[in-house]
Amino acid sequence: MRPKAVSMNKRLKHQELSSQLRSEIAAGRYTAGNRLPSEAQLVEQFAISRPTVARALQDLQNEGLIERRAGSGTYVRNSGPGTAAISVRQLGFLIPGVSNTDVFEHICGELASLAQAHDYSVLWGGSFSRKNDTDSSFDHAKELCRRFIEHKVSGVFFTPYELVPEKQSTNLFLAERLRKAGIPVVLLDRDLHPFPNRSHFDLVGIDQVAAGYMLAEHLIKLGCRHFKYVARPLSAPTVDARINGVREALLRHRIEINPNWVYIGEPQEAKFVRTLTAAKQPDAFICHNDHTAALLLRSLETVGLKVPQDVRVVGFDDAQFATLVSPPLTTIHQPCREIALMTLRTMLERIADPAIPARNVSLTPRLVVRESCGAYLPRKS
Repeated sequence: MRPKAVSMNKRLKHQELSSQLRSEIAAGRYTAGNRLPSEAQLVEQFAISRPTVARALQDLQNEGLIERRAGSGTYVRNSGPGTAAISVRQLGFLIPGVSNTDVFEHICGELASLAQAHDYSVLWGGSFSRKNDTDSSFDHAKELCRRFIEHKVSGVFFTPYELVPEKQSTNLFLAERLRKAGIPVVLLDRDLHPFPNRSHFDLVGIDQVAAGYMLAEHLIKLGCRHFKYVARPLSAPTVDARINGVREALLRHRIEINPNWVYIGEPQEAKFVRTLTAAKQPDAFICHNDHTAALLLRSLETVGLKVPQDVRVVGFDDAQFATLVSPPLTTIHQPCREIALMTLRTMLERIADPAIPARNVSLTPRLVVRESCGAYLPRKS
């Protein structure tokens, strides 16, 4: 599993770079006869490896867009017979942290391939940010937004920021700037506003309420009656949507809800974990995503609690590492291919008719049962 993930990440990065250079050539930043930045400069600019740069340039050379002259550099080819035509239709990707989340990496890889199959070139954003500090990330996003407007892209796919204090104001600033420029925006996975409020932009993702309901009902069928929901501070609006689904399942099965059953904190911090396990221990922890669940698994082990024997733990997303942690995580699967298909379809329909009402496209979630929920524990006689 791990080597496959690394291979996919490299494929995505070289496609990002080739798409970026292709779009800049189309926009006139590099005209016929101009020399492109050197490989060393591209390595430094985009914080990627030299083989990745070389592969991206080779793709452009194979398309007839550039030529590489020994000892001189890489140049944009002059137009002429046999030279590949450059598409002027472009779609922008503004996906903060895409390379840090394999689910979004899968979705964006599929989405980029589908867009290119519809004769759209791609302007990437998100994973090329070289610094992890918040201010740098926001500045990077604003610069990408400016470039999208300057290049007059046909539309932008945007996954709003989470886990940072200024996320709300920054998300609204970016989305409104694009809207005022007349550029269609399709939100991916999450909205700009807290649940249940909705923005005036199209949104594509799984049915978050149904996903929360599905996980809770599964645990109820396994005999769980006391739940705690765990999320990190400043998480996306999907937290409240999933909590709402869990609450609905508890009410439907007439299970009393503890007033203090939702916990917001860092699952790797000892003080927070002591709060989770103090007083009456729950039957199950429902975590906002697999990353939170994986951190909680490790923390519970340090305080002597065994999963699933002492307490059950489940997550969301079905990230690749969900099968690699111990015990493997029960989770909700994100249908990446289907999300990509519906996201592109929504964008194309929005481009064709900007006047249609904003839509919420919710795909059906799927429960993936593994050992962490206790489904495979020996039955008590």
